[in-house]
Amino acid sequence: MSQVSFVTIDENHEGQRIDNFLMNYFKKLPKSAMYRILRKGEVRVNKKRVEASCRLAIGDLIRIPPVKDINLNENLELKIDPHKAKMLDNCVLFENDDLMIINKPSGIAVHGGSSHKTGLIETLRLMRPEAKFLELAHRLDRDTSGCLLIGKKPKILKELHTLLREHKIKKTYHAVVIGKWPKQLSRIDTNLTKGTTKSGERIVRSDKEGKEALTTFQVLQHFNYVSLIACHPHTGRTHQIRVHTQLAKHPIIGDDKYGEEKTNSEMLSLYGTKRLCLHAHKLSFSLSTGEAFSVEAPYDDKWNTIINKLKNEK
Repeated sequence: MSQVSFVTIDENHEGQRIDNFLMNYFKKLPKSAMYRILRKGEVRVNKKRVEASCRLAIGDLIRIPPVKDINLNENLELKIDPHKAKMLDNCVLFENDDLMIINKPSGIAVHGGSSHKTGLIETLRLMRPEAKFLELAHRLDRDTSGCLLIGKKPKILKELHTLLREHKIKKTYHAVVIGKWPKQLSRIDTNLTKGTTKSGERIVRSDKEGKEALTTFQVLQHFNYVSLIACHPHTGRTHQIRVHTQLAKHPIIGDDKYGEEKTNSEMLSLYGTKRLCLHAHKLSFSLSTGEAFSVEAPYDDKWNTIINKLKNEK
C-alpha cells in the first residue's frame, strides 16, 4: 500500500483491539512495524492517536498509513506450534457458537510479543482458520493459569465487555500465599496505580491517588507455613490480586515481581517448580438472553504437586 487509506469500522470489527485489527488488515505486517506505526501516531482513530489496547466501535474512522517502506518479509508468517495447539485443544472448558472458556496454562501469554510471536489467541486463530472472529474478552498474566473468556461474535464480545465493566462477571481466583492468612482479613481496598522501574519494567503500586481496587478474600486451607485462599476481584486492575496480597504481607508463592525471592527459591528446591501460584478458578455470569454460565478450571499437575506435598507435610 503506497498511500493513506481510511476504513470505517462495521459490526464485524466492533470491540476489536486496534493492534489485532491492523494485524488482520495487513496480514504480513511484522508486529514490530505495526507497533511502531501506532507509537508514532501514524494510525489514527477518529483523527486521534491511540494506544494498542484501544477498542474499536461501529463507525470509527481508521487512518491507515502507507507501508511501502516497511519490509513485509521482516517477519516470517505465523506458524502453528503443534505442541501448544494440542495443549490448548485439551484446555477448552466450554464452547458454543458465541463464546469459549479456556483453562489457560501457566507460562503461556494471551498475546504474542517480541519474545514470542504466537500467544494463546494467535494460536487459536491458526488452529481455526475458518473462525471469522476470535477475541479475548479479558486478559490473564502470562504466569497465571485458569479461566479465560473469548468472544466468537462481535455482539457477544461487546456484551462481555459491558458485563466486565459493570462488574457483573464474578471471578474467583485461588492463590497459595506465604504465611497464615488471617481469617478476619476478608477485604483489601487499597487504590493502585501503574508505574515503571528504572529498568523499564511495568509495576503496580499502592497510591491514594490511584484507581479504586477492591479484592475480597476467604481462607480455604492453612498449611504449615502457607495458606490456600480464594480471591474475588471486584475491580479489574492490573496485577490487582498480586499487589493486594503483597500489601497484606502474604505475597503469592512464585511471584517473581511482588513475592519473596528466598521463599520462591525454597519452593523450587522443595517442589521442583517456581510457577506463580495464582489460578483463575471460576467464572460466573449471565447473558442478556438469560443463558447463565458457571465454569470452573481444574488445577494443573504442577499446582496439584505443590498442594499434595503441602498436605503431607501437615
